[in-house]
Amino acid sequence: MRQVGIIGIGHTKFGKTEKGFLELLGEAALLCFEDAQITPGPEAGIDQVFVASMGGGMVNHISGSASALADSLHLCPAMAECVENGPASGASAVKLGYMAIASGMCDRVLVVGGEKMNGRGGAAATDFVATMLHPEAEYNCGLTLTSFAAMFTRLIMERYGVTMEDLARVAVKNHANAMHNPYAQLHKRVTLEELTQGELRDKMNPLVADPLRRYDICPMSDGAAAVLLCAMDCRNGAARVPVRIAGIGQATDTHVVANRAVPTDLQAVRLAARRAYDMAGITPAEVDVAELHDAFQILEIVESEEVGFFRRGEGHLAVRRGDTALGGKIPINTSGGLKAKGHPLGATGVSQLVELVRQLRGEGGERQVPEAHVGLAVNFGGFGNNVVATVLTDR
Repeated sequence: MRQVGIIGIGHTKFGKTEKGFLELLGEAALLCFEDAQITPGPEAGIDQVFVASMGGGMVNHISGSASALADSLHLCPAMAECVENGPASGASAVKLGYMAIASGMCDRVLVVGGEKMNGRGGAAATDFVATMLHPEAEYNCGLTLTSFAAMFTRLIMERYGVTMEDLARVAVKNHANAMHNPYAQLHKRVTLEELTQGELRDKMNPLVADPLRRYDICPMSDGAAAVLLCAMDCRNGAARVPVRIAGIGQATDTHVVANRAVPTDLQAVRLAARRAYDMAGITPAEVDVAELHDAFQILEIVESEEVGFFRRGEGHLAVRRGDTALGGKIPINTSGGLKAKGHPLGATGVSQLVELVRQLRGEGGERQVPEAHVGLAVNFGGFGNNVVATVLTDR
């Protein structure tokens, strides 16, 4: 099986924008070509284009966005397909790009993930995201992803002693990291006192779904991110030294969350990470930097345990010690994470890899992790019912 690397990355500013869905995809793709020092067009040698999005058709009324992007970038007659796997769409598209090259079918693949979520109102966006739930057992009962996260958080708090202060510490850390990321949506430092104490907390950080407050949840975002994949044995004169995709793992769990034997387990995260580690031939101890899917702050804590960084029930203790901060044992979400960088659903899995590539190239600036050689990304779909984990390395 051929080895596959990333030779180009592109990323738009996340947040609220007047730009359209296709415009965002095109912007990220052009930035990716610029980074790879390749001119878009037929001479770029792109064999396949994948576009990852959960809501391109449902929200923006645009289907066939992959073929539209290929045409707008003058990449025809490249193959083009759309990928939809909920919030894990981005990493799923990268996995398919990897498979296309590893199989020998393609030499170069462009993967772009994007979403245009603003402009419909918060209630409409919440309903759109909730459509990934089981239609009868969950969605029709009024459940949302936020309500699941609230119940999950309460269970974790009762079982392992996680506190609201622990969730706030994760938010404080990720907001501090985002201050050094020009593409992040929220450039705002916050303090533990602001998020947890008295009247100040109630004004700045109100309850959303008990026990979750505003700063325990990621924002609604527009944006796009792109990666250009190539066969390591066929770089075709590419100027960039590729960052290698060393391992990819994916796993599913029950669609109905209530059917899980242990409701506090994120089994798909654990299995996807294990498969990625096995493929890469590494252990969790060899990971230098990680991007974990923190749509809700409790997820960063529990995922850090499921991927093997910390023992079960001790992820929040690691946050208290500063192990997951810049300069700590295993820096997590140096980009600001979904919490502060933003979460355009289809873009997130690609965006996580863009951040890891920057770290492994040594281009992280003030958020750079010293001696970063191995990175792990976890892209979380549904409420843990479809998860993709990816290991990158500069070796």
